[in-house]
Amino acid sequence: MIEFMPLIMFGVVCVVLMAGYPVAFSLAGTALAFAGGGMLFGIYDASFMGATPNRLFGLMTNQTLIAVPLFIFMGCMLQQSKIAESLLESMGEVFRRVRGGLGVSVAVVGMLLAASTGIVGATVVTMGLISLPTMLRRGYSPSLATGTICATGTLGQIIPPSIALVLLGDVMSSAYQRAQRNQGIFSPDTVSVGDLFVGALIPGLILVLLYVVYIVTIAFLKPEAAPADNRTDTEKADAAGSLWQNLAPPLVLIVAVLGSILTGIATPTEAAGVGALGACGLAAMRGRLTHPVLRDVCRQTTRVTCMVFLILVGATIFSLVFRGYGGDELIHGIFNDMPGGVVGAMIVTMIVIFLLGFILDFIEITFVVVPIVAPVLLQMGLDPVWLGIMIALNLQTSFLTPPFGFSLFYLRGVAPASVTTSQIYRGVMPYIAIQLIMLLLLALLPELATYLPNLLYG
Repeated sequence: MIEFMPLIMFGVVCVVLMAGYPVAFSLAGTALAFAGGGMLFGIYDASFMGATPNRLFGLMTNQTLIAVPLFIFMGCMLQQSKIAESLLESMGEVFRRVRGGLGVSVAVVGMLLAASTGIVGATVVTMGLISLPTMLRRGYSPSLATGTICATGTLGQIIPPSIALVLLGDVMSSAYQRAQRNQGIFSPDTVSVGDLFVGALIPGLILVLLYVVYIVTIAFLKPEAAPADNRTDTEKADAAGSLWQNLAPPLVLIVAVLGSILTGIATPTEAAGVGALGACGLAAMRGRLTHPVLRDVCRQTTRVTCMVFLILVGATIFSLVFRGYGGDELIHGIFNDMPGGVVGAMIVTMIVIFLLGFILDFIEITFVVVPIVAPVLLQMGLDPVWLGIMIALNLQTSFLTPPFGFSLFYLRGVAPASVTTSQIYRGVMPYIAIQLIMLLLLALLPELATYLPNLLYG
């Protein structure tokens, strides 16, 4: 019974989270309860808890995690500057004459917003407010319209600069170093957030292409679900001019942030600072850098950052207690005894993460599940960049899977009453399938994630 205590603890924390308690307190509270009970009955070594202050101090001094509030600030500032709304309107006007073109424009703009903000909620809400009423007026199927908006909003999970990749990169870095130490390698190689950023570019672009192919296919197979819009050539030319005017600012910011990372000029943390400053500059150019806007952006940034770091503190305590009960050895033994070896272990891990996405957010999975399974998988010889992108793609589905998919909640909050929740659920199902197809494609062709990092960083 004692040897299965880590699994029991994990099950208890899932139940507590499903009961609706705050994530950070659920993780820390459950861990402390199990640690206290274990010390009371003499089955838990109290010395593990002595490492808590050092672990928390390590979080506070982690240079990589400084990128989190900076990227959040950048995304919030771009949202407040109305750049996203202008770009959506212009792109929609240009593509609207093509059958399914408005849906394609939503996918393309979602990609651009993902590359310039990295915040899923902001993208889904913005496109829901601007694009959904227009798509419904033009005769789009409510399921196709809502599914497209929800799915493209989640591109901020995989297309850099992504907050999810920043958090996952920090966790993967620690896991990779621990895996190498367990193998007796005391001058370990490293994997950075920048490696994940570069590795995610090709899979992210392919995913956008798959979205576009699906929308165009539906438009031709079911013309009534995605009709075209007839306008004059003059109106189309005017829309194109407006598009370039609205497209240039976010493109400049994307090039500044990602370009500085890809060329090695700046680390992801430094690039996040460039992005935050650039977003302020774009807001100033539009006359939106006012005191009320700056105050609201700072409040949003502080709120989201506090949530992320509180969860990280709770997950750190949970990880310590889990390890104190021998959780690492238990997982390692289970994976080693699993049929299929490393392939079987990887398949089971992906299935578990996918299923947990139905009930947990990507932050909880990143901070609780990944530190448990990643060191074991890496010790079995998997490439850390490929594993990180596989997990990131899998976590992306957690935003779409009912009943707790956050994209569904975001869109439900801004969608008109005429759009039912069941229509939103039906709309995201094909996109969940597309993401799983992309996951399978990446599993069969690991070079999609590893080619660019190997090319740029050798």
